[in-house]
Amino acid sequence: MEVDADDELLQNAGDVQYPTLERQPSHYNPLDTFKLAKGDQKHYQQQYGDLYFLRLAKLKPAVEALADEEWKDFEIAGEKVRRVDRVLDVRQGELCWVAGTVYMDMPLKPNILDDISKDHWIAAPPPREKYISPTGQDQTMLEDESGRLRLIGTPLQLSMLVTGCIIAVMGTENANGDFEVVDMKVPDLPRQPQRWERDEASEVMPNGTGSKRRSSGEQKRTGVGKVAIVSGLGISGDQGDTLTLDLLMEYLLGEACGPSEQADVSEISRLIIAGNSISEGTPLAIREEEKKASRKYGYDASAYNPAPTTHFDNFLATLLPSIPVTLIPGSDDPANVSMPQQPIHPAMFPRSRNYAAMPDSTEAGWFDSVTNPWEGDVEGWRLMGNGGQPIDDIFKYVEGDERLEMMESVLRWRCGAPTAPDTLWCYPFQDKDPFVIEECPHVYFVGNQPRYETAVIEGPVGQVVRLISVPKFKETGELVLLDTDTLETEIVKFNVFESVS
Repeated sequence: MEVDADDELLQNAGDVQYPTLERQPSHYNPLDTFKLAKGDQKHYQQQYGDLYFLRLAKLKPAVEALADEEWKDFEIAGEKVRRVDRVLDVRQGELCWVAGTVYMDMPLKPNILDDISKDHWIAAPPPREKYISPTGQDQTMLEDESGRLRLIGTPLQLSMLVTGCIIAVMGTENANGDFEVVDMKVPDLPRQPQRWERDEASEVMPNGTGSKRRSSGEQKRTGVGKVAIVSGLGISGDQGDTLTLDLLMEYLLGEACGPSEQADVSEISRLIIAGNSISEGTPLAIREEEKKASRKYGYDASAYNPAPTTHFDNFLATLLPSIPVTLIPGSDDPANVSMPQQPIHPAMFPRSRNYAAMPDSTEAGWFDSVTNPWEGDVEGWRLMGNGGQPIDDIFKYVEGDERLEMMESVLRWRCGAPTAPDTLWCYPFQDKDPFVIEECPHVYFVGNQPRYETAVIEGPVGQVVRLISVPKFKETGELVLLDTDTLETEIVKFNVFESVS
């Protein structure tokens, strides 16, 4: 097979003048939706029940408006359906509809109250892959501030439901006190902002005349670029990590390809790392005489293994002079466990933090360590993503492994983490539920998924969302490229071939 001379890595020196390539500039405007208060302003004494009431109060008007428009003239056998305000206002044999919060009563779900009540000090059981009961003991409930109602019916079997999502159901209560569902509605996709809407709004002159500061960036806004998304780097500091990561690094820097490929790589304006950059902690081996030494506060500092974070810091510090990076933490990263995870502390990156913004700065730095979940505007498009925990938790509630369907359901429920705080740890919010999706993103990506998948979904008033399931790089070697002009995606795969002796 003949190879194009321009794509050969080893070439003779010549007099040909090659053009200097410049990386596509990145238009980046992140949101602080999931940032928590710091210091004494952050408390954990509150009750988690308030979070459900906040979510219901926010989403109930939306789902009720949709249900009222759909069912206002609905009749069965001459009986017209009517709306009831509370779950306990449902009357037996009366056709009605009501809105509330779904609660999945599943015996196999972890229950902290049961664990406390048991007077047995035994090792904790391994986490379950699914909460679904093989004997059919699972029940679907609808609850609000007044009480709880058991739901039955075919529509429940055809729909994906988990604890915490807000729905409206139409039907009638039978003699057993169960509500037989005839139809069901979810809030569906919220309003979707126009491209560049938030950036243009920030450019309005302070005198209120409506004139805007137009810069030379107007022409750049129409340029073609790409955003690279990767997750699950799983850096452990071992030698086995080096080769694949070096291939990824050299590709992003334009060092692993010929001139024609370098032109394509120069269009990548930003790298987004979507969680689990560091593998699970592997403490250093401790000698027997060291085990007998006293530990301060029960922690043995000599077992700390700095290799993973050091290797990751070197990886980022090599990339940052060439490409801006957005870092989202994951379940294995050195960040708080509960959602929303806060940015990884810059002290973990002694070399890379030189590219981050100052602590009191309102502008994002070249290296932006953000929350999980995260949302922001990249090249004018609203992007929203997380490290995978919300989707992995929803997976335990439902049959099958259709990750794109779960992602679509999250958007149509308008809740980024519906199972929090039931089975997904989160902060006990008191004033607002930040997981409620108030504006529909243009791109929704989820990291650390079993495989790469993508789809486009549409909303009731013309919303269009690109869904991206980002696989684990350590297992698949796949990097996702998002075209910021068309929102189409492509995969770049890195393989290390072992020689056969």
